[in-house]
Amino acid sequence: MAEMSPPIVRTAAELRARVAGWRAAGERVGLVPTMGALHAGHLSLIRLAKAHAGRAVASLFVNPTQFGPNEDFAAYPRDEARDAELLASVGCDLLYAPGVAEMYPEGASTTVTVVGVSEPLDGAARPGHFAGVATVVAKLLLQCGPDIAVFGEKDYQQLQVIRRMVRDLDIPVEILGAPTARADDGLALSSRNAYLTPAERLAAPELHRALAAAVEQLHAGRPVAEVEAEAIARLVAAGFGPVDYVEVRGALDLARLGPGAARGPARILAAAKLGRARLIDNLAV
Repeated sequence: MAEMSPPIVRTAAELRARVAGWRAAGERVGLVPTMGALHAGHLSLIRLAKAHAGRAVASLFVNPTQFGPNEDFAAYPRDEARDAELLASVGCDLLYAPGVAEMYPEGASTTVTVVGVSEPLDGAARPGHFAGVATVVAKLLLQCGPDIAVFGEKDYQQLQVIRRMVRDLDIPVEILGAPTARADDGLALSSRNAYLTPAERLAAPELHRALAAAVEQLHAGRPVAEVEAEAIARLVAAGFGPVDYVEVRGALDLARLGPGAARGPARILAAAKLGRARLIDNLAV
């Protein structure tokens, strides 16, 4: 027997009423913000929310303010009915699927900007992206009022931006990071993987392999700049391009590390195009 799809609400008022009912019964609530086109990685976030909070809310909103003018907002995959079925399979309790007018009422003029941690990497490659992310996540947290919110480590910079925003604005929520979900060949699961042709899908795991090799080289003491350059060359040879960045950064503030070998907690992060798809990945160093 198929699982029943979770109830769907489309306004912040409906969402708050549902959450208030759970709270009155002494239950905790977890939020998993998504843009839909769900895959196993998203479902692992729902499971984590359920494990930590009992009740899980998934939001589904393709946020226009985090897409640049030449990015894939119009083409981004959308299938709410399929997403609802997948959410049912992991016991999601509620789907919040607002429209653009609900999230950005006419005349809306407030944005949230997190300086510093949002500026390098994707912040440089996608101007305005993290202001869009921070603004919509702040709104979702205020609309839902969850005890916890869960984000995947695949979007590692996004996770650090959100953690900094929540800390700086005293938003009463715990942010949980979930390990990157991967296919058997190492490719990080992503909604944008649907853009890959069969040949590109065969080449795509080279991103993860290049980062894994780079981590080994860093552990062996090779200079950061050499390791980064070698990883970029490896991606280009595999058919990626342009490569936006392969960089080793501090794990918490994403600050550039000094010359020579990596020191202290660090992360190597990469973003590169492969055909129509822009793939990102990262690994702890």
